[in-house]
Amino acid sequence: MDIRRKRKLTFFTIGLMFLLSGVEFAVILPTIWSYLQTLDAAPYFLGLALSAFSLSGLLSGPLFGHWSDRTRTTKKIILFANLFEIIGNFMYFMGFSKWLLLSSRLVAGIGTGAGSSIFGFLTRSTAPEDRATVFAAVMACRQAGLLIGPAFNIFLRLCDFHLGPFVVNKYTAPGLFMCLLWILLQVVVVFLYWDLPPPERGKSKESSISQSREEEEDSERGLVEEDDEEGKPLMGSQELMGSYGSVVTSNPPTYHIPTSSNTTLKHISPPASPVPPDSDESSSPFKNFSITQEFLREEVVVLLAAQFITLFNQTVLETMVTPLTQKYFNYGELENSVMYCLCGVEVIAGFLFVRWLSRRVAERVVLAIGLTICNISGVWCLIFLAKPLGGFHWQLTEFIIGVFLQVLGLPFVAVAQVSLFSKVTAERTQGFSQGVRRSVGGLATILGPLWAGGLTDNMYIMMGVMMALLALLTMMLAFSYDRLLAPATEEQEDDSVNCS
Repeated sequence: MDIRRKRKLTFFTIGLMFLLSGVEFAVILPTIWSYLQTLDAAPYFLGLALSAFSLSGLLSGPLFGHWSDRTRTTKKIILFANLFEIIGNFMYFMGFSKWLLLSSRLVAGIGTGAGSSIFGFLTRSTAPEDRATVFAAVMACRQAGLLIGPAFNIFLRLCDFHLGPFVVNKYTAPGLFMCLLWILLQVVVVFLYWDLPPPERGKSKESSISQSREEEEDSERGLVEEDDEEGKPLMGSQELMGSYGSVVTSNPPTYHIPTSSNTTLKHISPPASPVPPDSDESSSPFKNFSITQEFLREEVVVLLAAQFITLFNQTVLETMVTPLTQKYFNYGELENSVMYCLCGVEVIAGFLFVRWLSRRVAERVVLAIGLTICNISGVWCLIFLAKPLGGFHWQLTEFIIGVFLQVLGLPFVAVAQVSLFSKVTAERTQGFSQGVRRSVGGLATILGPLWAGGLTDNMYIMMGVMMALLALLTMMLAFSYDRLLAPATEEQEDDSVNCS
C-alpha cells in the first residue's frame, strides 16, 4: 500500500476517533442528570461527574504527549488509551451506585489523553500554512459526533430489557452503546492506522525546499533582467564552476548552477549538514528543553488563557442549560437531545466557515472575530438569561439567541488558538505541548461544571464571572496582538524588510 493511501486511511481513523468522542458527549450529557437522580445523588454530583472526566484527561494528556514525543509513535498510545474508554463506559452501563458512576467517568477520561498525541502527530505531518485547515476538519469531526449523538439517543431511550444481571434502560444504554463503539474503533485502529511522521516530515521538507528554490529562481530572474548589461562581461560560467571566493559568493548568477556550487560547499563546510541535528532531535526531543522558556512567553500565555476562558464559559453554559430548560420550559431528554442536535449543526457550519476563512486571513484575525462574538454573547446572557423576562415565548426566544451566540463564537476561537499554539511552540515537543494545552482546557472543564453546579440559583454571579473573564481575555489579546504570529512569519517579514 502506497504512502498516500496510508495517509488518507490514518487521517480517516483520526477523524473517526474524534467523531466518537463527540458522540459519547452528546449521548451521555442529556441523560446523566436524570441517571444520577435515580441513584439518589445530590445536585452537586452532576458537576463532580462532569469534572471527573476532565480531571483524568488533564493528568493523562501530558503523559501521553511525552510518550509520543519520545517514541514518535501514536498507534500504540491510541490502542492503550481506548482501553480506558471501553472499561469506563462499561462501568457507566453497570451503574449500581452514584460512586460507580463517578468512577466510570474518571476512568473513561483517561482515554481522552491520547488527543495530545494526535495533535502532535498532526503538527509534525502538516505544513504550517495548512495546519488551521486540518485542525478545523478534525474539530468538525467531533462536532459531527455531537450532531449524530442525539439521534442515537432517540432510540436508546426506548431500551427497556435485561442483559444477564444488568438492566438496559434509557439511562444505562448509552454506556453499553459507547463501549461497543470504542471496541469497534480498536479494530479500525489496528488495521487502518499507521505511524507516518518520518515520511510526512520528509515531504514537508521537500516541498519547502522546492518553494524556496522557486523563490530564489524568481528573484534571480529579476536581478538578471535588471543587471543584464553589467553582468555579461564580468565572468564566464566555466570560471564560476571551477572557482571559490568572494566574487563567486557575492555574484547572484551563481545560483543558476546549484549542483556544482552545492558540491563545493559541502566539501568546504561539512558542519552545515542537516542530518545530525535531525537524528539528535528524533533520539532526544527534550534535549535543552525548558518548560519556563517554552510556556512562559507572552504569546503562549495569551493562547493558553484563551483555551481556559472559552472552555470554562462553554462548560458553564452546558452544565447550566439542562436545569435551566427543565425549570423554565419543562424540557426532558428528547427536547434536550434535539437542542444539542441543532447546536451541533451550527457548530459544524461554523467550523466549515472557519476552515474557509483561515485560508484568507491570519489566525489572530479569526481569534479576534471569535472573541468579539463571545463578548456579545456574554452581555446577552448576563442581561436576559440571568433572569428571563416576559412570558414563555419571550423567554424561549431570549434563550435561543443566547445559546446561538455562545455556540457561534466557539469555532473561531477554538481553531485559531490551536493553530497558533502549534506554531509558537517547538515542533519536536508538540505532543507534550499539546498535552499541556489540553490540560489547561481540562482544568477549565473541571472548574466550569463545579462553578455552574453550585450557582444555579445565583445566575448573576455565575454570568458576571464569565463576562469578567472575557473582558480580561479581550485586554490580553489587544495588548499582545502583534506577537500572535508564527516565528517563521516574523522572520520572513524581517528578511523582506532587510532586503528592501
